[in-house]
Amino acid sequence: MSAKKSAAPDPARSLALLWGSHSKPGRSGLTVRAIVETAIELADAHGLESVSMRQIAEQLKAGTMSLYTHIPGKGELTDLMFDTVYADLYADVDEPARQPGGWRGGMEFVARRNWEALMAHPWIHEVPAIRNALGPNITFKYEAELRPLDGLGLTDVEMDSALTLVLTHVQGTARAAAEHQRTQRESGLTDQEWWLTTGPLLDRYMAGLADRFPVAGRVGTASGEQHQAALDSDHAFRFGLDRILDGIQLLIDQR
Repeated sequence: MSAKKSAAPDPARSLALLWGSHSKPGRSGLTVRAIVETAIELADAHGLESVSMRQIAEQLKAGTMSLYTHIPGKGELTDLMFDTVYADLYADVDEPARQPGGWRGGMEFVARRNWEALMAHPWIHEVPAIRNALGPNITFKYEAELRPLDGLGLTDVEMDSALTLVLTHVQGTARAAAEHQRTQRESGLTDQEWWLTTGPLLDRYMAGLADRFPVAGRVGTASGEQHQAALDSDHAFRFGLDRILDGIQLLIDQR
């Protein structure tokens, strides 16, 4: 059962599982929680495509078919995994709103916590989150992340849009960071080692193209020398977040 070939989850079954009991054992002694936590461990180690009922059963020393009595398929399992990784994002629903720095400090806290979750579980990028079933942890997350924006004069739609803007920036940058880390692992080179090898070669080739690509050559060289890499994920995260929050501040000021 690969991630590519698994059937789409049934929304009704997913919602029933998400909002049901995860700790009640079945006749085999297994619980939904144990199955989901094992699936997350496998995905963290080897990617979402490596997760199958057979692999989970082996880890739990159980029969594969006994897992299906708890969770009917890979689609529903993925919904449960997605919801579960966000269970401990915040200590309580007001933690983001309590951060120093007002609404901006709250949104910086939200962005950082989401960044940490995505970097710890890069397989999340493979989950189609737009239509992912809304479980208790995702609903709690949404409530907690909206609260710093409440009472600022923004409309409800603007609050939702501002939060979405922050989160899509985090997701996009984290996806690039995950690809960057994978490239480092596969190449066996650190960023600095890669740049020491690649930088002089780029200088040689770009020197003959200065008339065609003057801006690209100048900016690319400056960025590469600054970051000693093709990408500085932390810089991209921080720079983009600051600009987004500046824009939200302008919208608040207009109100």
